Amino acid sequence: MIRVLLVDDQPLIRAGLRMLCAAEDDIEVVGEAADGREAVRLAERVAPDVVVMDLRMPGVDGISATGRILASRPTARILVLTTFGDDDHLYPALTAGACGFLLKDAPPAELLDGIRRAAAGDSAFSRDVLRRLVERAVTSRTDPVRPREGLTGREQAVLDLVGEGLSNAEIAERLHIGITTVKTHITALMTKTNCPNRVRLALYAHQPG
Repeated sequence: MIRVLLVDDQPLIRAGLRMLCAAEDDIEVVGEAADGREAVRLAERVAPDVVVMDLRMPGVDGISATGRILASRPTARILVLTTFGDDDHLYPALTAGACGFLLKDAPPAELLDGIRRAAAGDSAFSRDVLRRLVERAVTSRTDPVRPREGLTGREQAVLDLVGEGLSNAEIAERLHIGITTVKTHITALMTKTNCPNRVRLALYAHQPG
């Protein structure tokens, strides 16, 4: 069971998220907070696996709360859910330690998938956000990566879809393979390309050649 803490200053948003999570057998909402200060306090008390974090809130905002929660609970996973997808919110949130960044206009299935991916140690990003991360990283990459020659045809196909921002479930559907098989290919890709996470793997997919 994935233990989730919901953090948003709008009661209707929290109620909607709670109802969405309650319909899933593997997700349990263990707490709700209306601001960052309350989120930090609750995170200590309820020990969530994933914190769904809004950014703009009165008092302590989501970025500050993310850093404080991770300072005391480094194993917690912070998934940002916000209306604001601009760089002024994205990069500070990632610097604070957020593992994913979704926009509030995302489909419900994308949010649920993001919670599951965060709990599994993966990163979840809205596609336009991931695209911006890749574009920015491409212009600033300095560390070496291993060549693509060692990839199988199936690994290359999975890599291309990771670069498009697809989730494991979407990749499985597109390639007509199982989700477990997709995970196996992604693990192999990370090893072969020397990419430590999904964002770096998406960056690698956009490299020339």
